[in-house]
Amino acid sequence: MTKWDDEIEGQRLHPESLMMSYGYKPEWSEWAAVSPIYQTSTFEFESAAAGKRAFALAHGFVEADPGEEVGLIYSRLNNPDLEIAEGRIAVWDDAEDGALFESGMAAITTTLWTHLRPGDVLLASAPLYGGTHHFIETILPQFDIRVVRFDLATPPKEVSRLVDEAGGRLGMVLIETPANPTNDLIDMDECVRFAAQYSTPERKVPVAVDNTFLGPVFQSPLEHGVDIVLYSATKYLGGHSDLIAGAATGSKEVLGPIKAMRTMLGTMTSPWVGWLLMRSLKTLRIRMDKQAENARVVADYLRDHDKVKRVNWLGHIDESHPNWELYQRQCKGPGAMVAVEIEGGELEAFRFLDALRLVKLAVSLGAVESLAEHPATMTHSAATPEEKEQFGITDGLVRLSVGIDHDDDLLLDLEQALKAV
Repeated sequence: MTKWDDEIEGQRLHPESLMMSYGYKPEWSEWAAVSPIYQTSTFEFESAAAGKRAFALAHGFVEADPGEEVGLIYSRLNNPDLEIAEGRIAVWDDAEDGALFESGMAAITTTLWTHLRPGDVLLASAPLYGGTHHFIETILPQFDIRVVRFDLATPPKEVSRLVDEAGGRLGMVLIETPANPTNDLIDMDECVRFAAQYSTPERKVPVAVDNTFLGPVFQSPLEHGVDIVLYSATKYLGGHSDLIAGAATGSKEVLGPIKAMRTMLGTMTSPWVGWLLMRSLKTLRIRMDKQAENARVVADYLRDHDKVKRVNWLGHIDESHPNWELYQRQCKGPGAMVAVEIEGGELEAFRFLDALRLVKLAVSLGAVESLAEHPATMTHSAATPEEKEQFGITDGLVRLSVGIDHDDDLLLDLEQALKAV
C-alpha cells in the first residue's frame, strides 16, 4: 500500500503526528477522514493478470518492482486495516516493516516456529512472561528443541558454556527486558554480540526482544542491533483492555519469513482489531507518559511503607545501582510497571490484593486502568518452585500496572489496602 508522506519540507514528522494519518489516504474510502473497517474476507482483482501478479508476489515467485507492494488478495494474507496499523507500529520503532498477530503469544510462537528446527538450541532470558515460559519449557522440547536459560546475573562465559553443553546449533536468542514480572534488565547489546559469535554466513542467529513493558515509547531495541521486536499489543499498544493482539517489527528481510509463517498458521489478527489499534496508537505517547508519572508517585510511596519489603521500579535506579549504566544506555524512560513485595508471603499479598478497590485485581497490563496480580499463583504459576525462587518470583510479590487514574486516588487505595496486611 502507498504510504502517506512522513515529512514536510524535508523534515520528518514525529510518530505522535504520523499516528493520525500514516498509511491511509481518504480518497480510498469516499474521503472518510479516518480509515474504515475493511470487514471483508476477500478482495476483487482488477483483472486476471492483476490476480496472477498479486499471487506471484505473495509467494515470492517474482521480485517486486521498486515501490511495488503485494496487492490485496485475502484477509489471511493482507487487509488494509492490518497494513495501516502495521505501518504505524513500525513507525514507532523506526522499523522497515511491522506484522500484527491474533495475540502476543501468536507473535512469539510464530516467530519461534519461523526460526527454530529440531535439534536447535534456543537461548532465552529469565524470567519471561508465563505463557512464553510454558511454551519454551514444555512445548518446544517435544519437537527436539533444547532451551538454555540465563538471567541478568549469568556471566557471558557461563552462557557460552551452557549453550555449548546443550549441543546442536544455536537457532535463536529470545529475551524479555524489562523482565516480567520482576523488572530485571537484560543487556541487549551483549545478546547481539553473543548471537554474532554463533552466526555463520549461511545462517544468522536472530535476536528477538519482547518489548512489551517499555516499548515503543521508552525502549527501542532495533537501535541496539536487535533483529525482531515483539509485543503483546494487548498491553500498551492497545491500552484499553478491550482487544487481544500481538505485533512484531523489524526489517522487511527479517519479517518476510515470519509473515509467510503467519499466513500458513493463520495467526494474523482481524480487521476490527487492526482498526482498534489504529485508534489506540494515536494516544500511545500521552498514555505512557502519564502512566510513568503515576508510577513514580506509587513506587515512591510503596518504597517507604513499613509493610513493603522491596519495590523494583526502573525509575529508582540511580548512580549507586549496579544496573545504572545499562539503564542509561538501554532505556529512555522507566515505564509504569512496579514489582512490589509485601512483607510476609502469599497470605499477606492476598489480603492486600483483595482489599484493593480502585486498582483492579486482574492479569494483563499496560491499560488505562490500574491492575494488580499475584505472579506466583497467576501469570507465572507454571514455573516450578525452584524457578520462582531463582528468578525472584516470591509468594509476597505483587505486580502493579499503573494506569492513568488520579495519583491521589491511587495512593488512597493503596494505603487502605495495606492496612489489611
